Amino acid sequence: MSGSTRDTFGGAPVAQPALSGSYGAPPPGYRLPAGTRLGAVRLQVSHLERSLAWYQEILGMELLDASGDVRSLGVRGANEPLVVLEYRPGTRPVHPGSRLGLYHVAILLPDRPALGRFVQHLAQRGVRAGASDHLVSEALYLHDPDGLGIEVYRDRPRSAWQRIGAELMMATDPFDAAGVVEAAADEPWQGLPSGTVIGHVHLHVGNLARAAVFYSDALGFDRMVWRYPGALFLGAGGYHHHLGVNSWAQGAPAPHADDARLLEWRLVVDEPARALESVRAAGFEMNGALALDPWGTAVRLSATSNG
Repeated sequence: MSGSTRDTFGGAPVAQPALSGSYGAPPPGYRLPAGTRLGAVRLQVSHLERSLAWYQEILGMELLDASGDVRSLGVRGANEPLVVLEYRPGTRPVHPGSRLGLYHVAILLPDRPALGRFVQHLAQRGVRAGASDHLVSEALYLHDPDGLGIEVYRDRPRSAWQRIGAELMMATDPFDAAGVVEAAADEPWQGLPSGTVIGHVHLHVGNLARAAVFYSDALGFDRMVWRYPGALFLGAGGYHHHLGVNSWAQGAPAPHADDARLLEWRLVVDEPARALESVRAAGFEMNGALALDPWGTAVRLSATSNG
C-alpha cells in the first residue's frame, strides 16, 4: 500500500463507526456469502529446500506434508495448510513488481501480542521488514527467497473500524513498533500460533476497472475501499478485504511459466458452483473449479480447503 489517511480521503475526513451493514458496495448480482474465507495458496518456487527453510525458520510454519516436489506448510497440528510450495525445474526468482499477479500473500495472526512476538523474532534474526498501520490492521512486509511478497498482520477489532460514507477507512500510516513489541510481554516467538489463517491475497493487475468487473461483478465480492490511490479492496461478510488489487505494476507482463509465482489461491465458499456459474455467465475463462482473471491469475473455488 501507499498513501496516508489524509491523502486517501482528502482533507480532514468525517469518520463514523463501521457498523455491520453500514459500509461496502455489494455486486449487482451474485454475492459471496458471509462465511467466505481463504484457503491455501500455492506458490511455484525455484529451490524447494531453500524456500522450505525460509518458511519454517522465518515465518514459523510447520511442514505438514511432503510429496515429490510439493511441500505443504501451516500451523502445527492443523488439518489444512496455509502455503503449498511447488518446485518446477527451470523456475527462476522474480524482482518484486516486475510481473502482474502476486503482490503479496497475507498471513493473519490471531492478535497483537502474536505480532509483537513476530517482530521480536525478526529482529533477533536480523531480518528487515516493511511495516504499516492500515487503520483496520497492523502489518509487516517481507519477500521470500524468490521475491514473492509476504505480509504478516493482525486485525484491529471490527468495533474500531471506521467508514467515510459507505467506504471503509484504510490507509498506510506509521507503524507503532514500540506498542506492538510491548504487547508481546517478553514472550518468545514459538512459530505460528493456533488461529493463524491466510487473511487475504493482494494482486497486481493490468486494469482496476476490469479487475472490479471480474472480482466483484462476476465473482461476487463487495467493494470495501475504492478511493485508495491505485488500488481496490474487496471482501465478503463485512471483512475489510479478502482481496486487494492494484495498478502499481501496470505495464508489467503476466508471469511466465518459469517464473516464481502464485499458481493459485483458494476461496472457500458455500455452494461454490454458484460462484463458478456467475463467473462463467460473465464470460470469463474457466478451468474446472478454477476461475482465471483477465491476466491469468487462478482462484480455486471450493467448499472445503485441504491444500
